[in-house]
Amino acid sequence: MKKRLTLLVLSSLILLPAFTLAATTTAELGEALYFDENLSFNGNQSCATCHDPDFGFVDPDNATNLTPVSDGSFPALTGGLNAPSAAYASFSPFFHWNGVDGLFVGGQFWNGRANSLAEQAAGPFLNPVEMAMPDKWSVVERLRVSVSPDYQTMFMDVYGLDLSLIYPYSALAPIPPGVLEIYDRMAEAIGEFEKTQLFSPFDSKFDYFLAGMTDLSKAEAKGLKVFTKGGKCALCHLPDPTLAPDGVSQIPPLFTDFTYDNLGLPQNVNIPGSPVDPGLGGRLDIAALDPAGLQLGKHKVMTLRNIELTPPYGHNGVFKTLDEIVHFYNTRDVLLEVCADNNDPGFGITCWPVPEVPLNVNIVELGNLMLDAQQEADLVAFLKTLTDGWGPANGMPPLPRPPMPPSP
Repeated sequence: MKKRLTLLVLSSLILLPAFTLAATTTAELGEALYFDENLSFNGNQSCATCHDPDFGFVDPDNATNLTPVSDGSFPALTGGLNAPSAAYASFSPFFHWNGVDGLFVGGQFWNGRANSLAEQAAGPFLNPVEMAMPDKWSVVERLRVSVSPDYQTMFMDVYGLDLSLIYPYSALAPIPPGVLEIYDRMAEAIGEFEKTQLFSPFDSKFDYFLAGMTDLSKAEAKGLKVFTKGGKCALCHLPDPTLAPDGVSQIPPLFTDFTYDNLGLPQNVNIPGSPVDPGLGGRLDIAALDPAGLQLGKHKVMTLRNIELTPPYGHNGVFKTLDEIVHFYNTRDVLLEVCADNNDPGFGITCWPVPEVPLNVNIVELGNLMLDAQQEADLVAFLKTLTDGWGPANGMPPLPRPPMPPSP
């Protein structure tokens, strides 16, 4: 009997399917981190809280309720700027000076202060008005003790880093070896996740129009003409494909040149404290290079992809609708009255407030475009063709995937 039992056990072992668990990829680790609210002080905020895939990668509360700024992990604290979309951010070059055009280009955030996606991702965890963690060790401690996701296994799979070797967090103790590397790798993984197709699907109606697989409506086609000509939009929001890093492939239009501009936006008095944001010129490193203040008031030219999904508009969220900001671009310098502020009943109808930062306002490319109401409406119709998801929603086959930018 004993021999027969032994044979049965051996045979059952042989018949068990042999398999190996797939190792976690960097992007999979980044995805877990991106959606993990427990990495904020009160366990109530993740990257996705302010950059939700279902809302064009902006704050759903802002997009739904048209509030200008986001609550942090402590609800009484808010940011001072409208959270920009994380979609297509992977295509922004490193922040640099373009000596040919005499312009700063690239970077992340409204003022370009982060060079890469990883550098940008590292910031919110420690920002007191965002995720509000006290220091890097406290964040790594949350990773170390997490059961689901199992970061100990994931970091070992991806980076060969053993989180179990980090001893428990103490605010008064010196930072133990390994913490800084784990924190940097965490940010790197989030950056890699932001390079996936989820963030840049290139499947809008306009993409299928460029591929010759659909037509624009009459209003959309007229709006495209306004965009490229009378509206002057294409001067900064480039509608042409660009050459990929491989020197052969093309990247579909990104609808930005990644530069910085002062559009003369009014101050938003509905932001707590009514802050005036100096933009690029408010950075200490830029101010040191720019004693004349030529960069004050300039904010990054963001992509127009998914613009339909991402109200409110402008760096301070002062415009609640797409129609409103288009009307501002068209008539900023035309309306004769000056509003007291953006709560004035005549806002955008009979008046506009003075610019938040009156220096360096662009008076060449916007302010008096001389568009009529129908042209404004057509332009808005065209902008809505830049919304992702049109292809799948209409049963269209996938378009070729452009190459992604290399990791820094």
